[in-house]
Amino acid sequence: MTELVPVSSSAHLALVPRLLGWRYARLGAAERKTFEVALHAGSAPALALAAAAARPGPRWGLLPLTTLPAAAVGLAFERPIEERLGGPGSVALAQLCAGAALYLADRRPAARAEADARDHLAVGLGQALALVPGVSRAGAALTAARLRGLDRPAAAALALQAALPVTAGATALKGVRLARSGTRDGCAMAAGAAAALAGGLLARGSYMRLAAGSPSYAPLAAYRAAFGLAALALARRG
Repeated sequence: MTELVPVSSSAHLALVPRLLGWRYARLGAAERKTFEVALHAGSAPALALAAAAARPGPRWGLLPLTTLPAAAVGLAFERPIEERLGGPGSVALAQLCAGAALYLADRRPAARAEADARDHLAVGLGQALALVPGVSRAGAALTAARLRGLDRPAAAALALQAALPVTAGATALKGVRLARSGTRDGCAMAAGAAAALAGGLLARGSYMRLAAGSPSYAPLAAYRAAFGLAALALARRG
């Protein structure tokens, strides 16, 4: 469900199993990565449906500005990011910092209801920053759009439409790599993908209510702060 809500799906994948003591947290890195790719693949159709319904609709000619920065940074720095910034402590800190940034950006007065090329580029740069686990692609896109002065409905629609090609592209690339490695468990992958699809479909309406119709992003920032602090305390004890 967190794939469509701006609270960082990567943070929840990394931290919730540790907070609850699930065996999943002790699996090997290859097994967890394979399963996470299956989850992203399952949530992609729900993300596509939500993006198609978002208004205002996408400006197709400008969407490359929202995807190319993340693609370039991902191809250049994917491995160092995963190796150095995927631990519980760094993910928790990213969750805290990104939540605070979202709150501060949302305090900017809404000046416009239509995104231009500079807005698309700002969202693209935000999505590149969101390659750091715990930042949240949706949250970074909303932060960038609100900093640019877009109102919440326009910021929510742009963030949603910008996330789809990046998520689909990253999932496809990682899926091809994992298929070549032969690391898989069909039943677990199918169950995870089905659950991610169901959760994404349930979260579609929640995203627009939270990101577009909410009078403030303060509740989202408060949740991220509480979650990040709990995870940070756990990381320090561990």
